[in-house]
Amino acid sequence: MSDLKKEAASMHKAASGLRTVRHHTAKPLTDFKEQSHDLKALGALGSLLGAKDEIEKGMTTLSKLTMQLEEEWEGEAKLIGEVSDAFDLLDLLLEAAAHPKKG
Repeated sequence: MSDLKKEAASMHKAASGLRTVRHHTAKPLTDFKEQSHDLKALGALGSLLGAKDEIEKGMTTLSKLTMQLEEEWEGEAKLIGEVSDAFDLLDLLLEAAAHPKKG
């Protein structure tokens, strides 16, 4: 296997992994968002200290950042996949140039 073929296979595997991130984070993120609105565990102390609102804001911010990371990873996966495809094509072209058909 040529070096380009190995790189393409490695990049394809990485891109596939990045594409599945949203699948793995969807439920935990939904659960996290729901919990940001249900902070009863803080009780009266949390309310008295004003911590509840700050915690809700922080959890909302973390949720938004997670979604932004997922979008960025999707874009990275697409780019890596395109580079992998280009390496595959280049490998084929180099192989064809090294062994031209006679006739």
